[in-house]
Amino acid sequence: MSTTRMTDGGERALLENMLDRNREALIETARGLSEADARRRLVASLTTPISVLKHAAAAERIWFQRFWAGLDESECDGYSKRDEGTFTVTDDETLADVIAEYERASRRSREIAARFDLDDTKEIPREGTISMRFTLLAMIEEFARHAGHGDILREQIEGAPHRKPNR
Repeated sequence: MSTTRMTDGGERALLENMLDRNREALIETARGLSEADARRRLVASLTTPISVLKHAAAAERIWFQRFWAGLDESECDGYSKRDEGTFTVTDDETLADVIAEYERASRRSREIAARFDLDDTKEIPREGTISMRFTLLAMIEEFARHAGHGDILREQIEGAPHRKPNR
């Protein structure tokens, strides 16, 4: 999927486009890496190219499936607790598996978000009252930040800046 950059249009369309572009940018920071490179620990935290994608999939589930759809953890399609477990990748998961998981979680988030207007709100413990507008903006911020992390990790792995055309 390649989302064309929108620079004009309605607020909802612009927010969703920017979010999808940041989702894609995050995936591109890891796509094509070897399994070993995707798991390389280059910083003190649990942050690796593959674990950032795993974390992003969990963030999708937490914000959209748990908070907005009101699903219990057991009803979500993967890990959805707010802790360091969001970065955990098992030995049997491949980079392709984790990318597919993130893409599935993103698709489900789009479906859930479409049920709500930007001004609709939910009361969320630890967050307070949040709107769908805030949620979309928070996810844009989250995935842009992690795509930056991914770019730096990839540069450390490859020894040269990672650049995707038209990004």
